[in-house]
Amino acid sequence: MIKNERQYRITKAQADKFRRALDGLSKRPSPGTQVHPLLEKAQEDALRSQLADLRTEIEEYEILRSGQRSVLALDSLEELPQALIKARIASGLSQRELAAHLGIKEQQMQRYEATGYAHASLSRVMDIARTLGIQVHKEALLQLRGVSNG
Repeated sequence: MIKNERQYRITKAQADKFRRALDGLSKRPSPGTQVHPLLEKAQEDALRSQLADLRTEIEEYEILRSGQRSVLALDSLEELPQALIKARIASGLSQRELAAHLGIKEQQMQRYEATGYAHASLSRVMDIARTLGIQVHKEALLQLRGVSNG
């Protein structure tokens, strides 16, 4: 997942390199090459797959950054860190700007996002969610053990 403008620029450059590599494969003459056709096909498929993944990441970042997405669906609490990052991007805030709103250093915000908020306290996560204006409307499903229906 692209988390900031620097990563966005790097990902776009990587996608361009993959596209050029694919163009180079299609322009390469097949006769007289020492590479087996199945290996050529596997190489092309791998490049196409990687390029598709990069384009998907770029598109998701551009959609978030444009503010076109206002709802992030979560199926579990494990998805909350990614949702916080996406919400920050959708709100138009950089990591530096969000850090300033929270009164922390930009490097701390970068660490939170890089580690999926693994070392952030619950109160810090709640502060971030509140600052980003996130509202959660989801049920908590409980699995009851040892409860009889009779």
